[in-house]
Amino acid sequence: MIQRRQNTGRVLMVRPAFFGFNEDTASNNHFQQRPLSSDDLTHKAQEEFDAYVSLLRNAGVEVIVVQDNNEPPTPDAVFPNNWFSTHVTGELVLYPMFAPNRQLERKQQILLTIGMMPGITKIFNLSGFEKEHLFLEGTGSMCLDRVNRVVYCCASERSAAPVLKEFCDEMEYQTVFFHASDNEGSPIYHTNVMMSVARDYAVVCMESIRNAEERERVSAAFAATGHDLLPISVEQMNHFAGNMIELVNQSGERLMVMSQSAEQSLTDEQKSFILSKGRIIAPNLHTIETIGGGSARCMIAEIFV
Repeated sequence: MIQRRQNTGRVLMVRPAFFGFNEDTASNNHFQQRPLSSDDLTHKAQEEFDAYVSLLRNAGVEVIVVQDNNEPPTPDAVFPNNWFSTHVTGELVLYPMFAPNRQLERKQQILLTIGMMPGITKIFNLSGFEKEHLFLEGTGSMCLDRVNRVVYCCASERSAAPVLKEFCDEMEYQTVFFHASDNEGSPIYHTNVMMSVARDYAVVCMESIRNAEERERVSAAFAATGHDLLPISVEQMNHFAGNMIELVNQSGERLMVMSQSAEQSLTDEQKSFILSKGRIIAPNLHTIETIGGGSARCMIAEIFV
């Protein structure tokens, strides 16, 4: 019998060859901030990336690093969790991406690295939905409760219900679909910037779920699976406090990984709750998260095979 688990100690990360403000994604990623100058952005992103990898490795996490290349240039390659996921049941899932230059991130050297991993028994390719202008950006669009097989997904241009249904039918997941928006009323582009599902609790920006009935449905779904809720505010979400990921190291210690910006936005009470479950790992990702609009969780593709 397959043992399902929520967190892993093995991850894949893509070191950027080129990093910059992505015009193709800016229309619906309101977390991106246009830089005053593009000078040295790639170098700064590489420095942040390397320091992040070192922090994870020093904490006992196995990190597989794949170096990106400039053929073609892909400014968001540092966020690989959007275009593939792996599963303990043997699947490598490939996802349809909203931005044309993000579709180019499915490069041969990364696909070969993943595809040759022992335990991959099936490729489930959803990328064909791009021809229909339907998208589902992996574990950005979906927050997975892998043990209870529940998908939490907020509606956006990047998270189409028909593709979500295809994923859930194939992978035997149930769906909790809802709407979430920022204080200006703009849809949250990815579920994983407002929610993180850990082993026995969930960090959720409940304020962003404006509809009371949907808010209650999300809360009830977590209660049904025994997850405590740790609410965060929209302001904390804007500092990427929702973009956390729980990993486990080689000693079995739980690690909640978030950016320094996210950690600094937490109250003492929130931080104490997280520390009661495990250790906090908080790299400085200022350049990557302000220019790229994604943070610590977005940079990690979990390896479950």
